[in-house]
Amino acid sequence: MTRIAIFSVKYSPNLGDGLLSECLEHELQRHVPGLALTSLDLAGRAAYGRSLPNRKLALRALGLMPKPLRRFATRTALERLARRRLHPAWRAALADCDAAIIGGGNLFADADLNFPIKINVALQELRDRGIPVAVYGVGVTRNWSPAGHRLFSQGLADAEVVDVTVRDTRSQVIWNDLLATSGAPSAGLSHDPGLLTARYFPAATEKSDRIGFCITDPVALRYHAAAGAVRGDLRTWYDEAIAALAANGRSVILFTNGSPEDEAFLALHANRWASIAGVSVAPSFDRPAQLAECISRCAMVIAHRMHACIAAHSYGIPAIGLAWDVKLNSFFDLVGRSAWVIDPAAVPPSDIPALAQRATSQGIDAPSLRMLIEACSNDVRRLADTLLAAAGKR
Repeated sequence: MTRIAIFSVKYSPNLGDGLLSECLEHELQRHVPGLALTSLDLAGRAAYGRSLPNRKLALRALGLMPKPLRRFATRTALERLARRRLHPAWRAALADCDAAIIGGGNLFADADLNFPIKINVALQELRDRGIPVAVYGVGVTRNWSPAGHRLFSQGLADAEVVDVTVRDTRSQVIWNDLLATSGAPSAGLSHDPGLLTARYFPAATEKSDRIGFCITDPVALRYHAAAGAVRGDLRTWYDEAIAALAANGRSVILFTNGSPEDEAFLALHANRWASIAGVSVAPSFDRPAQLAECISRCAMVIAHRMHACIAAHSYGIPAIGLAWDVKLNSFFDLVGRSAWVIDPAAVPPSDIPALAQRATSQGIDAPSLRMLIEACSNDVRRLADTLLAAAGKR
Protein backbone atom coordinates (compact mmCIF):
# COMPACT_ATOMS: atom_id res chain seq x y z
CA MET A 1 0.00 0.00 0.00
CA THR A 2 1.35 3.40 -0.98
CA ARG A 3 1.38 6.04 1.75
CA ILE A 4 1.65 9.77 1.09
CA ALA A 5 2.42 12.37 3.75
CA ILE A 6 0.75 15.76 3.39
CA PHE A 7 2.37 18.77 5.04
CA SER A 8 -0.21 21.52 5.46
CA VAL A 9 -1.92 23.63 8.10
CA LYS A 10 -4.91 21.30 8.21
CA TYR A 11 -5.59 21.80 11.91
CA SER A 12 -5.27 25.57 11.89
CA PRO A 13 -8.04 27.27 13.88
CA ASN A 14 -8.86 28.97 10.58
CA LEU A 15 -11.12 26.20 9.32
CA GLY A 16 -10.68 27.24 5.71
CA ASP A 17 -7.29 25.53 5.87
CA GLY A 18 -8.90 22.34 7.13
CA LEU A 19 -11.55 22.56 4.43
CA LEU A 20 -9.06 22.61 1.57
CA SER A 21 -6.94 19.91 3.25
CA GLU A 22 -9.87 17.54 3.63
CA CYS A 23 -10.95 18.18 0.04
CA LEU A 24 -7.45 17.32 -1.19
CA GLU A 25 -7.35 14.13 0.89
CA HIS A 26 -10.76 12.96 -0.31
CA GLU A 27 -9.94 13.67 -3.94
CA LEU A 28 -6.60 11.84 -3.77
CA GLN A 29 -8.34 8.77 -2.36
CA ARG A 30 -11.07 9.06 -4.98
CA HIS A 31 -8.45 8.81 -7.72
CA VAL A 32 -6.36 6.18 -5.90
CA PRO A 33 -8.61 3.82 -3.92
CA GLY A 34 -6.78 2.37 -0.94
CA LEU A 35 -4.22 5.17 -0.84
CA ALA A 36 -2.99 5.74 2.72
CA LEU A 37 -2.46 9.31 3.87
CA THR A 38 -0.54 10.81 6.79
CA SER A 39 -1.48 14.38 7.66
CA LEU A 40 1.34 16.45 9.17
CA ASP A 41 0.36 19.90 10.37
CA LEU A 42 3.17 22.41 9.97
CA ALA A 43 2.52 23.82 13.45
CA GLY A 44 2.69 20.39 15.05
CA ARG A 45 -1.04 20.22 15.79
CA ALA A 46 -2.74 16.83 15.72
CA ALA A 47 -6.45 17.69 15.86
CA TYR A 48 -8.97 20.45 15.31
CA GLY A 49 -9.89 22.78 18.11
CA ARG A 50 -6.49 23.44 19.65
CA SER A 51 -4.93 26.85 19.32
CA LEU A 52 -2.52 29.12 21.12
CA PRO A 53 -4.17 30.66 24.21
CA ASN A 54 -4.45 34.46 23.98
CA ARG A 55 -3.53 34.34 20.30
CA LYS A 56 -5.06 37.77 19.70
CA LEU A 57 -2.95 39.30 22.45
CA ALA A 58 0.13 37.64 20.96
CA LEU A 59 -0.63 39.06 17.51
CA ARG A 60 -1.22 42.51 18.97
CA ALA A 61 2.03 42.36 20.95
CA LEU A 62 4.01 41.17 17.93
CA GLY A 63 2.47 43.89 15.81
CA LEU A 64 3.69 46.55 18.26
CA MET A 65 7.27 45.28 18.39
CA PRO A 66 10.01 46.78 16.22
CA LYS A 67 10.53 44.41 13.31
CA PRO A 68 14.05 43.25 14.31
CA LEU A 69 12.90 42.41 17.84
CA ARG A 70 9.77 40.68 16.57
CA ARG A 71 11.76 38.54 14.15
CA PHE A 72 14.26 37.61 16.86
CA ALA A 73 11.48 36.60 19.28
CA THR A 74 9.56 34.54 16.75
CA ARG A 75 12.65 32.91 15.26
CA THR A 76 13.80 31.82 18.73
CA ALA A 77 10.38 30.30 19.47
CA LEU A 78 10.09 28.63 16.07
CA GLU A 79 13.55 27.09 16.20
CA ARG A 80 12.75 25.68 19.64
CA LEU A 81 9.50 24.22 18.26
CA ALA A 82 11.37 22.68 15.33
CA ARG A 83 14.07 21.17 17.50
CA ARG A 84 11.86 19.79 20.26
CA ARG A 85 8.70 18.77 18.41
CA LEU A 86 8.71 18.96 14.64
CA HIS A 87 11.93 17.12 13.79
CA PRO A 88 11.27 14.08 16.04
CA ALA A 89 7.54 13.86 15.27
CA TRP A 90 7.96 14.12 11.50
CA ARG A 91 10.93 11.76 11.44
CA ALA A 92 8.78 9.08 13.07
CA ALA A 93 5.72 9.79 10.92
CA LEU A 94 7.68 9.59 7.66
CA ALA A 95 9.18 6.19 8.42
CA ASP A 96 6.59 4.33 6.33
CA CYS A 97 5.79 7.03 3.74
CA ASP A 98 6.59 6.67 0.04
CA ALA A 99 6.02 10.25 -1.15
CA ALA A 100 4.93 13.61 0.20
CA ILE A 101 3.00 16.77 -0.63
CA ILE A 102 3.50 20.28 0.67
CA GLY A 103 0.22 22.16 0.18
CA GLY A 104 -2.15 23.75 -0.24
CA GLY A 105 -2.71 27.13 1.34
CA ASN A 106 -0.66 30.31 1.39
CA LEU A 107 2.44 28.45 2.60
CA PHE A 108 5.25 30.20 0.75
CA ALA A 109 4.90 33.41 2.74
CA ASP A 110 7.18 34.89 5.36
CA ALA A 111 5.43 36.24 8.46
CA ASP A 112 8.37 36.45 10.86
CA LEU A 113 9.97 33.29 9.35
CA ASN A 114 7.02 31.10 10.34
CA PHE A 115 6.64 29.06 7.16
CA PRO A 116 10.26 29.32 5.99
CA ILE A 117 11.47 27.57 9.14
CA LYS A 118 8.72 24.93 9.22
CA ILE A 119 8.89 24.08 5.52
CA ASN A 120 12.68 23.91 5.69
CA VAL A 121 12.38 21.38 8.54
CA ALA A 122 9.91 19.31 6.51
CA LEU A 123 12.20 19.33 3.48
CA GLN A 124 15.19 18.32 5.62
CA GLU A 125 13.33 15.28 6.92
CA LEU A 126 12.16 14.32 3.43
CA ARG A 127 15.70 14.68 2.10
CA ASP A 128 17.15 12.53 4.87
CA ARG A 129 14.72 9.71 4.03
CA GLY A 130 14.97 10.10 0.25
CA ILE A 131 11.23 10.73 -0.05
CA PRO A 132 10.08 12.51 -3.24
CA VAL A 133 7.88 15.55 -2.67
CA ALA A 134 5.49 17.67 -4.72
CA VAL A 135 4.58 21.24 -3.86
CA TYR A 136 0.90 21.53 -4.69
CA GLY A 137 -1.62 24.33 -5.07
CA VAL A 138 0.16 26.79 -2.79
CA GLY A 139 -0.02 30.54 -2.61
CA VAL A 140 3.24 32.49 -2.83
CA THR A 141 3.94 36.04 -1.67
CA ARG A 142 6.86 38.41 -2.17
CA ASN A 143 7.18 39.36 1.50
CA TRP A 144 10.25 37.20 2.13
CA SER A 145 13.13 38.35 4.26
CA PRO A 146 16.64 37.35 3.11
CA ALA A 147 16.63 34.65 5.80
CA GLY A 148 13.23 33.39 4.66
CA HIS A 149 14.36 33.26 1.03
CA ARG A 150 17.45 31.33 2.06
CA LEU A 151 15.46 28.79 4.08
CA PHE A 152 13.00 28.14 1.25
CA SER A 153 15.74 27.95 -1.40
CA GLN A 154 18.06 25.65 0.55
CA GLY A 155 15.28 23.30 1.56
CA LEU A 156 14.00 22.92 -2.00
CA ALA A 157 17.50 22.54 -3.45
CA ASP A 158 18.33 19.69 -1.09
CA ALA A 159 15.08 17.71 -1.43
CA GLU A 160 13.85 15.55 -4.32
CA VAL A 161 11.14 17.90 -5.61
CA VAL A 162 9.30 16.11 -8.42
CA ASP A 163 6.65 18.72 -9.21
CA VAL A 164 5.55 22.24 -8.27
CA THR A 165 2.18 23.86 -8.85
CA VAL A 166 0.78 27.07 -7.40
CA ARG A 167 -2.80 28.27 -7.24
CA ASP A 168 -2.70 31.46 -9.35
CA THR A 169 -0.61 33.27 -11.94
CA ARG A 170 0.59 35.87 -9.43
CA SER A 171 2.06 33.10 -7.27
CA GLN A 172 3.54 31.48 -10.38
CA VAL A 173 5.41 34.66 -11.34
CA ILE A 174 6.75 35.10 -7.80
CA TRP A 175 7.83 31.45 -7.49
CA ASN A 176 9.63 31.53 -10.81
CA ASP A 177 11.31 34.84 -9.96
CA LEU A 178 12.45 33.87 -6.47
CA LEU A 179 12.90 30.09 -6.53
CA ALA A 180 13.14 28.73 -10.06
CA THR A 181 16.18 30.95 -10.55
CA SER A 182 17.73 29.31 -7.45
CA GLY A 183 17.43 25.76 -8.76
CA ALA A 184 13.89 24.79 -7.76
CA PRO A 185 11.57 23.47 -10.50
CA SER A 186 9.47 26.06 -12.31
CA ALA A 187 5.89 26.27 -11.12
CA GLY A 188 2.84 25.12 -13.02
CA LEU A 189 -0.73 25.98 -12.10
CA SER A 190 -3.36 24.02 -10.19
CA HIS A 191 -6.66 24.99 -8.63
CA ASP A 192 -7.25 25.44 -4.92
CA PRO A 193 -8.68 22.14 -3.58
CA GLY A 194 -11.27 24.15 -1.66
CA LEU A 195 -13.17 24.37 -4.94
CA LEU A 196 -14.16 20.74 -4.30
CA THR A 197 -16.06 21.70 -1.13
CA ALA A 198 -19.48 20.99 -2.62
CA ARG A 199 -18.33 17.52 -3.73
CA TYR A 200 -17.32 16.38 -0.24
CA PHE A 201 -19.52 18.54 1.99
CA PRO A 202 -23.02 18.28 0.49
CA ALA A 203 -25.07 21.45 0.63
CA ALA A 204 -27.75 21.78 3.29
CA THR A 205 -31.15 20.68 2.02
CA GLU A 206 -32.82 23.73 3.56
CA LYS A 207 -31.72 26.88 1.76
CA SER A 208 -32.50 30.46 2.74
CA ASP A 209 -32.23 33.96 1.33
CA ARG A 210 -29.95 35.09 4.12
CA ILE A 211 -26.60 36.77 3.63
CA GLY A 212 -23.63 35.13 5.31
CA PHE A 213 -21.36 37.86 6.68
CA CYS A 214 -17.94 36.49 7.69
CA ILE A 215 -16.43 38.63 10.45
CA THR A 216 -12.64 39.01 10.68
CA ASP A 217 -10.70 40.78 13.41
CA PRO A 218 -9.04 43.97 12.11
CA VAL A 219 -5.96 43.29 14.27
CA ALA A 220 -5.39 39.93 12.54
CA LEU A 221 -5.92 41.48 9.11
CA ARG A 222 -3.37 44.22 9.77
CA TYR A 223 -0.80 41.78 11.16
CA HIS A 224 -0.91 39.51 8.12
CA ALA A 225 -1.60 42.08 5.37
CA ALA A 226 0.91 44.27 3.58
CA ALA A 227 1.47 47.66 5.18
CA GLY A 228 -1.42 50.00 4.41
CA ALA A 229 -3.60 47.30 2.82
CA VAL A 230 -6.24 47.47 5.57
CA ARG A 231 -7.35 51.05 6.02
CA GLY A 232 -10.00 52.89 7.98
CA ASP A 233 -12.21 51.93 10.90
CA LEU A 234 -13.35 48.44 9.96
CA ARG A 235 -15.44 47.94 13.09
CA THR A 236 -17.57 50.97 12.26
CA TRP A 237 -17.83 49.79 8.65
CA TYR A 238 -19.11 46.42 9.88
CA ASP A 239 -21.64 48.20 12.12
CA GLU A 240 -23.04 50.26 9.29
CA ALA A 241 -22.95 47.58 6.58
CA ILE A 242 -24.78 45.04 8.76
CA ALA A 243 -27.36 47.65 9.76
CA ALA A 244 -27.84 48.73 6.13
CA LEU A 245 -28.47 45.17 4.97
CA ALA A 246 -31.02 44.60 7.73
CA ALA A 247 -32.72 47.94 7.04
CA ASN A 248 -33.17 46.81 3.43
CA GLY A 249 -35.00 43.69 4.57
CA ARG A 250 -32.14 41.21 4.25
CA SER A 251 -31.65 38.43 6.77
CA VAL A 252 -28.00 38.35 7.89
CA ILE A 253 -26.09 35.63 9.72
CA LEU A 254 -22.70 36.52 11.19
CA PHE A 255 -20.01 33.85 11.38
CA THR A 256 -16.25 33.42 11.40
CA ASN A 257 -13.82 30.94 9.86
CA GLY A 258 -12.92 29.84 13.37
CA SER A 259 -9.75 31.80 14.16
CA PRO A 260 -9.74 32.66 17.89
CA GLU A 261 -9.10 36.34 17.26
CA ASP A 262 -12.06 36.49 14.87
CA GLU A 263 -14.23 34.63 17.37
CA ALA A 264 -13.24 37.04 20.14
CA PHE A 265 -13.94 40.07 17.95
CA LEU A 266 -17.36 38.73 16.96
CA ALA A 267 -18.20 37.87 20.57
CA LEU A 268 -17.27 41.39 21.66
CA HIS A 269 -19.80 42.93 19.28
CA ALA A 270 -22.33 40.11 18.91
CA ASN A 271 -24.95 41.44 21.33
CA ARG A 272 -25.07 44.82 19.61
CA TRP A 273 -25.23 43.35 16.12
CA ALA A 274 -27.75 40.64 17.05
CA SER A 275 -30.05 43.28 18.56
CA ILE A 276 -30.78 44.47 15.01
CA ALA A 277 -33.92 42.86 13.61
CA GLY A 278 -33.03 40.22 11.03
CA VAL A 279 -29.44 39.72 12.24
CA SER A 280 -28.32 36.49 13.94
CA VAL A 281 -24.99 35.04 15.04
CA ALA A 282 -23.94 31.50 14.09
CA PRO A 283 -22.59 29.23 16.81
CA SER A 284 -18.83 28.77 16.86
CA PHE A 285 -17.51 26.09 14.52
CA ASP A 286 -14.76 23.62 15.39
CA ARG A 287 -14.85 21.47 12.24
CA PRO A 288 -14.62 22.40 8.55
CA ALA A 289 -17.89 20.59 7.85
CA GLN A 290 -19.74 23.02 10.12
CA LEU A 291 -18.32 26.02 8.31
CA ALA A 292 -19.25 24.51 4.95
CA GLU A 293 -22.78 23.71 6.10
CA CYS A 294 -23.36 27.28 7.28
CA ILE A 295 -22.12 28.74 4.01
CA SER A 296 -24.19 26.30 1.94
CA ARG A 297 -27.41 27.64 3.49
CA CYS A 298 -26.74 31.22 2.38
CA ALA A 299 -27.93 33.05 -0.71
CA MET A 300 -24.68 34.99 -0.82
CA VAL A 301 -21.55 35.59 1.28
CA ILE A 302 -19.51 38.67 2.19
CA ALA A 303 -16.02 37.94 3.53
CA HIS A 304 -12.37 38.88 3.87
CA ARG A 305 -11.47 35.20 4.37
CA MET A 306 -10.61 33.63 1.02
CA HIS A 307 -11.86 30.14 1.78
CA ALA A 308 -15.26 31.40 2.85
CA CYS A 309 -15.45 32.85 -0.67
CA ILE A 310 -14.04 29.69 -2.28
CA ALA A 311 -16.49 27.43 -0.45
CA ALA A 312 -19.37 29.69 -1.45
CA HIS A 313 -18.27 29.59 -5.09
CA SER A 314 -18.08 25.79 -4.98
CA TYR A 315 -21.75 25.73 -3.94
CA GLY A 316 -22.66 28.17 -6.72
CA ILE A 317 -23.24 30.93 -4.16
CA PRO A 318 -22.02 34.40 -5.16
CA ALA A 319 -19.53 36.08 -2.84
CA ILE A 320 -18.36 39.64 -2.34
CA GLY A 321 -14.72 39.68 -1.25
CA LEU A 322 -13.51 42.37 1.14
CA ALA A 323 -10.03 43.42 0.01
CA TRP A 324 -7.06 42.95 2.33
CA ASP A 325 -4.59 40.58 0.62
CA VAL A 326 -3.80 40.12 -3.06
CA LYS A 327 -4.45 36.38 -2.73
CA LEU A 328 -8.17 37.19 -2.47
CA ASN A 329 -8.04 39.24 -5.65
CA SER A 330 -6.17 36.40 -7.38
CA PHE A 331 -8.97 33.95 -6.62
CA PHE A 332 -11.69 36.31 -7.84
CA ASP A 333 -9.63 36.95 -10.99
CA LEU A 334 -9.37 33.20 -11.57
CA VAL A 335 -13.13 32.67 -11.47
CA GLY A 336 -13.94 35.76 -13.53
CA ARG A 337 -15.35 37.79 -10.66
CA SER A 338 -12.66 40.43 -10.12
CA ALA A 339 -15.28 43.19 -9.98
CA TRP A 340 -16.71 41.60 -6.84
CA VAL A 341 -13.73 42.42 -4.61
CA ILE A 342 -14.38 45.71 -2.83
CA ASP A 343 -12.29 47.81 -0.46
CA PRO A 344 -14.28 48.72 2.67
CA ALA A 345 -12.22 51.90 2.93
CA ALA A 346 -13.49 52.99 -0.49
CA VAL A 347 -17.05 51.58 -0.63
CA PRO A 348 -19.54 53.14 1.80
CA PRO A 349 -21.63 50.71 3.85
CA SER A 350 -24.78 52.22 2.37
CA ASP A 351 -23.79 50.71 -1.01
CA ILE A 352 -23.65 47.15 0.31
CA PRO A 353 -27.38 46.26 0.07
CA ALA A 354 -27.48 47.14 -3.64
CA LEU A 355 -24.24 45.27 -4.30
CA ALA A 356 -25.57 42.23 -2.45
CA GLN A 357 -28.80 42.31 -4.43
CA ARG A 358 -26.93 42.58 -7.72
CA ALA A 359 -24.60 39.72 -6.81
CA THR A 360 -27.52 37.50 -5.80
CA SER A 361 -29.45 38.29 -8.98
CA GLN A 362 -26.44 37.68 -11.22
CA GLY A 363 -25.55 34.38 -9.55
CA ILE A 364 -22.82 31.98 -10.69
CA ASP A 365 -22.73 30.46 -14.17
CA ALA A 366 -23.40 26.75 -13.59
CA PRO A 367 -21.62 25.32 -16.69
CA SER A 368 -18.49 27.36 -15.93
CA LEU A 369 -18.55 26.18 -12.33
CA ARG A 370 -18.81 22.52 -13.40
CA MET A 371 -15.82 22.97 -15.71
CA LEU A 372 -13.84 24.63 -12.90
CA ILE A 373 -14.54 21.80 -10.46
CA GLU A 374 -13.63 19.19 -13.06
CA ALA A 375 -10.37 21.02 -13.81
CA CYS A 376 -9.58 21.01 -10.09
CA SER A 377 -10.26 17.27 -9.94
CA ASN A 378 -7.96 16.68 -12.91
CA ASP A 379 -5.21 18.64 -11.16
CA VAL A 380 -5.39 16.26 -8.21
CA ARG A 381 -5.39 13.24 -10.54
CA ARG A 382 -2.19 14.52 -12.15
CA LEU A 383 -0.65 15.06 -8.70
CA ALA A 384 -1.50 11.50 -7.68
CA ASP A 385 -0.06 10.06 -10.89
CA THR A 386 3.17 12.05 -10.47
CA LEU A 387 3.69 10.91 -6.88
CA LEU A 388 2.86 7.27 -7.57
CA ALA A 389 5.40 7.25 -10.40
CA ALA A 390 8.04 8.86 -8.17
CA ALA A 391 7.31 6.46 -5.32
CA GLY A 392 7.63 3.52 -7.70
CA LYS A 393 11.22 4.50 -8.49
CA ARG A 394 12.41 4.37 -4.87
